[in-house]
Amino acid sequence: GKGPVVLVVEDEGLLRASAMDMVKEAGFDVLAASDADEAIRVLESRSDIRAVFTDMHMPGSMDGLRLARVIRSRWPPVALIVTSGKTNVPESDLPTGGRFLPKPYHQAQIGSVLKQLIC
Repeated sequence: GKGPVVLVVEDEGLLRASAMDMVKEAGFDVLAASDADEAIRVLESRSDIRAVFTDMHMPGSMDGLRLARVIRSRWPPVALIVTSGKTNVPESDLPTGGRFLPKPYHQAQIGSVLKQLIC
């Protein structure tokens, strides 16, 4: 592992692969989860995750916003980025320090937001 570890949470395989590539290109190590429940299992099993980049709309027990709130309460230092192509999430709805990035996003945006939040 070269860079800080970022967990990408996205239920659509192609979008997940694309987001992972962008995060890697920005100089981070990347892990993936396909829904919030899997993301929490990954967080419980690793102590090195510095940021979570999650889609808003996912199947399973919670959406990206609820996941972000759970992460903020259980893992306060983890940086949070929520993305959506359908909903515009005001930062006031996000946990403290969370950021919203609308889809379609670009590698430069992901890189700069991650660097602001982590580095």
